[in-house]
Amino acid sequence: MTTDRPPLPPFTRETAARKVRAAEDAWNTRDPHRVALAYSEDSVWRNRDTFLTGRPAIVEFLTAKWAREHEYALRKELWAFDGNRIAVRFRYESHDADGQWWRSYGNELWEFDEHGLMTRREASINDVPIAESDRSIRGPRTVQ
Repeated sequence: MTTDRPPLPPFTRETAARKVRAAEDAWNTRDPHRVALAYSEDSVWRNRDTFLTGRPAIVEFLTAKWAREHEYALRKELWAFDGNRIAVRFRYESHDADGQWWRSYGNELWEFDEHGLMTRREASINDVPIAESDRSIRGPRTVQ
């Protein structure tokens, strides 16, 4: 039995924005198991040049990601929505093991099933090295 993860499609501007914010909050925990629960058991991902399918692969991918991206902090912004799809712009900052800070920008295309689980995620991402003094994200957003 699949548990619903509201908000459910079809999305309105308000429910799409809530879905985006919930994703941002979850990713900022850097907990791969928690994040993976938002995806269907057979979710299909493209993340840069990496292709994966299923929650176990998502957990493995995110575990490795956050092992190398230290002090990761993310912001997501609703770009567009229609029916069961949402497009997102995002940026995140982190540093590597050598202390080099990075700002990563990108776009994500999301598709959801009737239970509100993401069945498809396609992410295009570009990385720019930055000085620590140029950071613009300092941890999760505060509750508004």
